[in-house]
Amino acid sequence: MQQAPEQGEGEILLINKPLEWTSFDVIRKMRRYLGSKVGHAGTLDPLAEGLLILCTGKKTKLIPSIQDAEKEYTGIVCLGAERPSCDKETEISKTSETDHIKPEDIQRAAQSFVGGYAQIPPIFSAKKVDGKRAYNLARKGKEVKLEPRWVDIRAFEVSKIENTWVHFRVVCSKGTYIRSLARDLGERLGCGAYLEALTRTRIGDFHLKDSLTPEEWIRQNSPDLKK
Repeated sequence: MQQAPEQGEGEILLINKPLEWTSFDVIRKMRRYLGSKVGHAGTLDPLAEGLLILCTGKKTKLIPSIQDAEKEYTGIVCLGAERPSCDKETEISKTSETDHIKPEDIQRAAQSFVGGYAQIPPIFSAKKVDGKRAYNLARKGKEVKLEPRWVDIRAFEVSKIENTWVHFRVVCSKGTYIRSLARDLGERLGCGAYLEALTRTRIGDFHLKDSLTPEEWIRQNSPDLKK
């Protein structure tokens, strides 16, 4: 059971971020119940769900080390279609045939990323271009050019293939964009792809199975908190 932090002591809280919530939505929801400074150790996109770590009080000093930890995700890549955001935020811009792609081709392409590669972030990301967020420029239809950066892909396992849907598990380093990995898998297969669904299951030694949704945490702790 996750307990509310004692005033001034600080705590690490494992939150299961709901789909379509921003990371700040979670902080805003929790802040009135926590009664102390609160920050998160690594954002999740609104269209992703899963483990979001909140640190309160003195434990906010641990945020950089938690952010640097290894990440694990599960999700679904949709082959044969492309979207500018690399996920379902934007409409499909291009489609391609996938009938010629065999399961062994998908497995081989996924394994080709293991060990790491130079990854270009999605244009719909918080990366800054000339002092402005890339997603703000992209949403205005402006051209966005982002430089590649090396990311470490420690595992890319394909667990199931259903027509054009590829179910996967990824273990990776800090700074990896799974949306970009989905896009790049499609490029290597020659058919395009985007991220259909994503769940963060682990950050370092912290696991999603030990987390609570914001509502669950509040129900568990609010009777003991001052309103």
